[in-house]
Amino acid sequence: MRRLTAVALLSLVSSAAALAQEDQPSMTTSGASMGQLISQGFEIKAAVPNGKSFVVFLQKDSTGYACEMATLSRSVCGKIN
Repeated sequence: MRRLTAVALLSLVSSAAALAQEDQPSMTTSGASMGQLISQGFEIKAAVPNGKSFVVFLQKDSTGYACEMATLSRSVCGKIN
């Protein structure tokens, strides 16, 4: 009986996690740097501290990117859907 309850609980948690992931925006890594995105017309909408780095949010029309500033000259950007 305990085993059946544990399996049922695990199934519910897995289903809830899958549903929660579907509602979250996805992010894919792009080859573009923050400088390239700005030169393409993307505007900085926000910047927030994240430990020792900053996350910068850029937008152009309905397309958005999040870039983590690792150093002043290096960023890792991903497209937000």
